[in-house]
Amino acid sequence: MKNLPLLLIGFRLLLGPLMICLTYFYHGQVRLLLLTLLSLGILSDIFDGIYARMYRVSTEKLRRMDSQADLIFWLCAGWCSWLLHPEIILENTYAVVTIFIMEGLTYVFSILKFGKETCTHALLSKLWGITLFIAFVSILGFGHAGLPFALAVTFGVISHIDVYFIILLLPKWTHDVPSAWHAWQIRQGKSIKRYKIFNG
Repeated sequence: MKNLPLLLIGFRLLLGPLMICLTYFYHGQVRLLLLTLLSLGILSDIFDGIYARMYRVSTEKLRRMDSQADLIFWLCAGWCSWLLHPEIILENTYAVVTIFIMEGLTYVFSILKFGKETCTHALLSKLWGITLFIAFVSILGFGHAGLPFALAVTFGVISHIDVYFIILLLPKWTHDVPSAWHAWQIRQGKSIKRYKIFNG
């Protein structure tokens, strides 16, 4: 059972390319299947961390793999959105480019300061993941951006700003930091309260 978190991460890594292949070959005929795979992806993301903490295998290596699997999975979901509804992406080019730039900057800032990519799994980032899921369900399932997409962009900007402050405040690289406030407490030498279901 201790390998379950790693299996869930690997499962999510496979889901992304599978979604792209299905979209390429079957296009709009696989909307329901895409939504099912998208749902399985976010469930695997939720439970890999919970199981890792439950079985006490929440290592730095595993958490970093989890972050990169998340990135690949959401990029694949975005690619599927482009294949099915390029007009939605084109209409929201500035918003999409802004999120890409902000995500890239988290890597730049973290690598420059710590020599490795960020892996905060912050609470606002988790909230952004939920809004991303809702936005992709709206786009892939119904061809609609609207409010779900706007919320995903808004929380994407907010969560990235939070990560920037976490990177700035942390005295040394640490994974699973709930927020910039917790990073400030760590900087002050204080212990932070953790919750098993989120960042235990």
